Amino acid sequence: MSKELDGKIAVVTGAASGIGLASAEAMMQAGATVVLVDRDAPALKKLGNKLGNKAILQVTDLLNAESCAAMIPQILEKTGRIDILYANAGIYIGGDLVDTDAATIDRMLNLNVNAVIKNVHAVLPHMIEQGGGDIVATSSLAGRAALKHEPVYSASKWAVTCFTQATRRQVIQHGIRVAQVSPGPVASALLADWPADRLQAAKDAGAIMDASAVAEAVMFILTRPRNITIHDIVVLPTNIDA
Repeated sequence: MSKELDGKIAVVTGAASGIGLASAEAMMQAGATVVLVDRDAPALKKLGNKLGNKAILQVTDLLNAESCAAMIPQILEKTGRIDILYANAGIYIGGDLVDTDAATIDRMLNLNVNAVIKNVHAVLPHMIEQGGGDIVATSSLAGRAALKHEPVYSASKWAVTCFTQATRRQVIQHGIRVAQVSPGPVASALLADWPADRLQAAKDAGAIMDASAVAEAVMFILTRPRNITIHDIVVLPTNIDA
């Protein structure tokens, strides 16, 4: 891969595994220095030893209001600038709504929606002052279709889609591009909540993809000429409908 992101400072939330890690690694391969944000301090430490000086570690619990609020200021103290924010962290609830509970719903909406909005809100003044930047959010196929098995998760990703597209229209005059990527099922810890039979059936049918496929879509978004903005990329395993 050529060094399209050489000299850029990127921030990736939920970076200790899955889509976040795959995207962080792709950005580093393209020349960026990447701040890996996650609440899992031991996992980040292992990654720091593996990834070298292109990786900066940031332990943040996005479900903790004080930790979330401190994230962008703490990163700016370490880096001096942020060129890319990839708001990727999220969790999943599937199944029938009556089988979940209020605390679980709050936790998912706080991470999937509120933390994304707070992180973008926090970074915008910096990007406006520096005259540009890129913001990407992880939405989902569930943010484009009302999926029967995912009423709460779908609602959260519809919210991300609306927020991403509305914010894009507000900040484009500042040289800031805002985009989203909308994956289908990805082989990651996010699917741990799937019923075992459904997960196995999807695996057997080839209806689950690797996180690297989503990372490639994120890189496509970030490496377009500045006069091009990708609103959304839907990335699906070919056999999802099989």
